Amino acid sequence: MNAPDAWSAETDPRVVIRWAMEEYPDSLMTSAFNLNGVVLIDLAAQAGYTGEVVFVDTGYHFPETLQTRERLAARYSQMRFVTLSAGLAPEPWGEERYRSDPDGCCAARKVAPLREYLARKNPSALLNARSRDQAATRAGLGFLEPGERLRVNPLAYWTREQLEAYARTRDLPVNPLYWSGFLSIGCWPCTRAVRPGEEARAGRWEGQGKTECGLWVGEKAL
Repeated sequence: MNAPDAWSAETDPRVVIRWAMEEYPDSLMTSAFNLNGVVLIDLAAQAGYTGEVVFVDTGYHFPETLQTRERLAARYSQMRFVTLSAGLAPEPWGEERYRSDPDGCCAARKVAPLREYLARKNPSALLNARSRDQAATRAGLGFLEPGERLRVNPLAYWTREQLEAYARTRDLPVNPLYWSGFLSIGCWPCTRAVRPGEEARAGRWEGQGKTECGLWVGEKAL
């Protein structure tokens, strides 16, 4: 097995996934079913991954995102698709927490359900689909990232062009919003299409002074 000290930016993501499966057989995959997530699921399937793909339903996802989840679950039936929820109904119009307290909204609807699930499952490592060119906050991302548990980022060095080419070649069920300019797709109230020249995550939390949901970056990161 090719060890991490022999890896480079050109290392095939499947090598990284297979290493994680061998070293951490209880690994889980987290996904928001963006382009990166769909590509990672397909690569993991080729690597022999049959574990869980964990998705947090915040109650504010686009219908297209939920439909993409169903298409992926049908296509990759060898994996176990798990949907988590904080059990919170959307707030009445005019009282939305995502407007007044976006950090608190993400913490309650996204971070808390995943944190609670991981505390129960206690996996040794997490397979994650983030890549360096998604945002400046991810520019230093590597294949392996310490945290409460090891995060394994097989796509760390892949560019958006590589991801798109792979998705087209493999005819993957990418969220249709992506091809309409939604390069990073979160909850519908806090996501817009990206304008020409902007980085992939520029359409998230516009005007809120926020660039990450809190799962992987910040004081409460997993």
